[in-house]
Amino acid sequence: MLKHGILGLLNYREMTGYEIMETFRDSLNYFWDAKTSQIYRELQGLEQKEWVSKTVVPQNGKPDKNVYSITAAGREELLRWLADDDLGLRVKTPILMKVFFLGERSAEDNIRYFESVKRCCELFLKSLESVPQYIDTYGDMIGQKDKALYWQMTAEYGRRSTQMQIEWAQDCIQRLEENRKHEYFGDKR
Repeated sequence: MLKHGILGLLNYREMTGYEIMETFRDSLNYFWDAKTSQIYRELQGLEQKEWVSKTVVPQNGKPDKNVYSITAAGREELLRWLADDDLGLRVKTPILMKVFFLGERSAEDNIRYFESVKRCCELFLKSLESVPQYIDTYGDMIGQKDKALYWQMTAEYGRRSTQMQIEWAQDCIQRLEENRKHEYFGDKR
């Protein structure tokens, strides 16, 4: 799916690998994590499939810059992927795999775990506060403000999802604390 994200960005404008990485970091990172090495590896694969083309731009006193742009075949692949009936709703959630087996640890350790989850999500939610500004700036930069509505919908999904995770972690903490209290008083629920 990373390759389609890169094609989508290049569909807006040509970019260097560094600019693609910055865009992921600043506006896509809240729903898709991509490492620099992954982006460059995908760019090589996209170039081999002839879905992107690379232009080498010489620079004085610096290494040459590689600027990537989407090809007609790449745009065709992007549109094919967007039209695909697969909604992408399959779930692979590493945190839930871990939580499923947390019964092997103490309630105290697990309460600390969920407190950590909650703190992490709260920090992430706070970081999302700047996303609307990035959306406006990027829309202006590429001259396609009409796309901003879709970016805003994506950001709102991320915000709501993170808020749900905070509420879920708090609920888990409360349930563990109640369970611990009942065990302390000998209540065999």
